[in-house]
Amino acid sequence: MSKTPTPHIGAQYGEIAETVIMAGDPLRAKFMAEKFLENPVLFNQVRNMFGFTGMHDGKRVSVMGHGMGLPSIGIYSYELFNFYGVKQIIRVGSAGSINPDLHVGDLVIAQGACTDSSYANQYEMPGQYAPIADFGLLRRAADACDRFGYRYMVGNVFSSDVFYNVNPHHDKWISMGVLAVEMEAAALYMNAAYSGGRALTICTISDHILTGEVTTAEERQNTFTKMMDVAFTLV
Repeated sequence: MSKTPTPHIGAQYGEIAETVIMAGDPLRAKFMAEKFLENPVLFNQVRNMFGFTGMHDGKRVSVMGHGMGLPSIGIYSYELFNFYGVKQIIRVGSAGSINPDLHVGDLVIAQGACTDSSYANQYEMPGQYAPIADFGLLRRAADACDRFGYRYMVGNVFSSDVFYNVNPHHDKWISMGVLAVEMEAAALYMNAAYSGGRALTICTISDHILTGEVTTAEERQNTFTKMMDVAFTLV
């Protein structure tokens, strides 16, 4: 815990809460701070990856951006778990549906995260590692969705290393019951497992890869609040 500030987070130890809610877009993190936190204090703006700590319903919580892709969230979540004493990270983000019953605006709670990334190679496992969410967080998130009346599905997502994939092979993932495509959950779950922390990914469906349903960047930044409602019940 003596290596703070880190190369990527400008906070001192103690300035970040034990629970961090993360979003890829740092402006989404700023939006969450303004909407959900009382008296938020900026603890990071290195590379404009904003992070804030404040109070929510009497509990101390931080929000922070993590950027795009497994390498980016891999850096930030590793530093939070290993250098700042963070106990749990809940990622809120967007995903593309590859399930006919999961539509734009619905939530997907990532029970597990398949991936085409080589991120797990660093652990030198004698087989293929299966990154999964913390069950306690997952169960509470599903219960919160039920209370709020939000449409959601729980299951596997695919954490892709490539956004503009010329050979996506969605049919292969669909045949194995994968619900949606995103770009970060697998690295987050691996870092949590390795660091002894807890993690969960909750995504809003921003587009439907099979039907062509889409949303705008502004909608993704400012209107995907149901997943945030759920995430803040887990603090």
